[in-house]
Amino acid sequence: MRLEILRTLPELETIAHEWNQLLENSANNVPFLRHEYLTTWWGTLGGGEWEHGELYIVTARNDAGELIGIAPLFLTKNLDGKQALMLLGSIEISDYLDFIVSKDKLPAFMDALLEHLTGPDAPPWDVLDWYNILDDSPTLPTLEAGAQKLGLNYSLEQLQPAPRITLAADWEEYLMGIQGKQRREIRRKLRRSEGFYAPVNWYIVEDEEVLDDEIDAFLDLMAYDPEKEAFLTDVMSSQMRASVHTAFQEGWLQLAFITVGDEKAAAYFNFDYGNQVWVYNSGINFKFQELSPGWVLLAYLIQWAIDHGREHFDMMRGDEIYKYRFGGVDRFVMRAQIRK
Repeated sequence: MRLEILRTLPELETIAHEWNQLLENSANNVPFLRHEYLTTWWGTLGGGEWEHGELYIVTARNDAGELIGIAPLFLTKNLDGKQALMLLGSIEISDYLDFIVSKDKLPAFMDALLEHLTGPDAPPWDVLDWYNILDDSPTLPTLEAGAQKLGLNYSLEQLQPAPRITLAADWEEYLMGIQGKQRREIRRKLRRSEGFYAPVNWYIVEDEEVLDDEIDAFLDLMAYDPEKEAFLTDVMSSQMRASVHTAFQEGWLQLAFITVGDEKAAAYFNFDYGNQVWVYNSGINFKFQELSPGWVLLAYLIQWAIDHGREHFDMMRGDEIYKYRFGGVDRFVMRAQIRK
């Protein structure tokens, strides 16, 4: 196993195709690890989350020169003010992060990575601070075992829940799998939308020519929520816009709106990737609260996912009650830290 270090975007661009190919066969294939997502993230340092960072991408190749592992890292001061090597994409806007390596090669890759990071050629660091790794990731026990071999201090912290719905074969079977009260509530809201005082319709954006206008509309809907309005700084809005374009160009954007008459009432910005839907963000026009447009659109999107054979509907990080009412079952994201 031969390690190489990439420290500039031009170097990173040279392995874009290999990167995504490797991800498709890695232990955790999530959209936040796509090459184009992470390079977009790096362009704004997570929408301004980080003031400074230095790329430190560790790649591993076998004797035949094939890419077999990637540790997508960057060097920065972490939230505790320590010099840290963090996972590219950390923390706020990338729900799931990990290393890019197949499960069978993970132990050897992790051993080689930790040996390098504790050796004389690594940059100086106080902590390896790796957020948003799913609790069922094989990385976590492998990382702990590798740390123990080198006498390093390993700690693990549970962060947020990340509810996910395992989809049924059809809509009715899905409904029968959730609580009776919620099942009746979904049906009631859908019936009410069908008989609303103005026509209620929904759609997924497919036309690139109108994409910028649809992004503007989505950001406007987000801004109805005061917390989201504060979140949408100029640089964060730029990051969101770039993420939408990136996902559209790569074929895994699902930007969906529900309309009442000619007005947009709610929207979801999702990723349709890896045979599942990943719910990334949403916005609601509170003028239409009586319709519950967010819930109605979510029901339509779950039905769409079932009809299109998706296996899961991932609600991602956060414990909002509606995620459980639609059948979400908790997983958790973790924070793993290693100190010398």
